This record gives sequence, C-alpha cells and structure tokens, in this order.
Amino acid sequence: MSEAHPDLVPGGAGAGDGATDGADTVTALRARFPDGFVRAVVMSGQTVVHVTKASAHAILEWLQQDPAQRFDYLTDLTCVEYRDPERPLEVVYQLRSLSRKADVRVKIPLDPQGPLDVQSVTDLWSGANWLEREAWDMFGVRFKDHPDLRRILMWEGYAEGFPLRKSFPLRGHWSRAEQTRQALDANPEAYYSLEELSIAEAYGELPADVRDRLAKAGKVLP
Repeated sequence: MSEAHPDLVPGGAGAGDGATDGADTVTALRARFPDGFVRAVVMSGQTVVHVTKASAHAILEWLQQDPAQRFDYLTDLTCVEYRDPERPLEVVYQLRSLSRKADVRVKIPLDPQGPLDVQSVTDLWSGANWLEREAWDMFGVRFKDHPDLRRILMWEGYAEGFPLRKSFPLRGHWSRAEQTRQALDANPEAYYSLEELSIAEAYGELPADVRDRLAKAGKVLP
C-alpha cells in the first residue's frame, strides 16, 4: 500500500490504494492557489479537490492548460445537494487528462440558502454549454457569462422551480391538472428559434404513425 500523502485525506472505500492518485496535482494546486484551495480527499480511488467559488475558474483553467496537468477533457459537470441542510450544495466538475490517463474531480461548495452562481467554463470547454444549462434547469445554479443559459430539459417558462433540489416536492408544487394546463399553454415559439423547433430535416426518419398523424393534421413537410 502506498504511503499516505500529506495533502490528501482518505475519504471512503477503496481510498487506501489510491491515496497518492493526484497527489502531485493537489500539491501544485495548493501551492499555486493557497487562497482557493479548501481541501482534498480520495474517494474510491478518485482524487476530489474542493475549491472556493472565487478561485474556481482560474483553478479549472490552470488544470486544463498547465503543461504538467493537461486536464483537457471535461467528462461531466453536475451538481449535488445533500439531505443534510447544513451541507453545501456542490457544483462538480469531472476532468480527464487524455494524454496522462489521469482524472480529478473538482467541487465548488455553495450555500444552498445563498446566491447559487458560479463562473461559466464554456470559454474553457465548449462541451460545458449544455451541461451548465442542465445544472441551471435542475438545480437553479446560474452560470455567469454563459452564452445561452436557458432550460434544456424543462420548457422555458416552467415556473415550478428546480426539480432536483431537495426542497422540490416529489410530485411538484402544483396539482397534475395544473401541470397539464401549464404544459398545454406553453408557447415554445416564444423561447426557441424555428430551427430548434423544426423537424423538417428529420421528417423522413420519423416513425410511420407520427408521419401519418402529421399528414392528417395537414402538416406534411416537404
């Protein structure tokens, strides 16, 4: 078993064998961003680094661009809210260095009762665009300077809140009848471009029964 690294705290099953994974990254990050580093743990062999919101964008940029790090692939971006109300809501970035075959997870703790906003990383990873929209849609975390921060799973204009927050009721805030009425009254044309709404290019790939229904409704596409 590897010797424990002073910058890493074992934090779960499987942490022993991976206790030194990412140790060099953590040491360099802590030295470069002493005010932005909060703590680092190893969970199931995965290095997890907690950083402050103020320094998060600079840290993520450094992880991507520093020649010794090269975490060039954003595997995932999401949020986690715990049942314990005293624990922070976390914005989570899963990064991968393709050349080094190394992974690191970066977490930004936010006060669930405070402003839920962080800097967008779409300037670093274009693939963050839809991931940040999903985090906004489901958790209400606003990503500053995002080029197009709109709902992506729920329709724009959805007014019940953010479905993956722990405060969100299992069946939503409204009755099923009211939810249905809201959905039927939704006007997607007010929020989405014609290109986003059009199925013209994919018309031939639609199931036959769907094409039949469109034909009977007088909506046959060329």
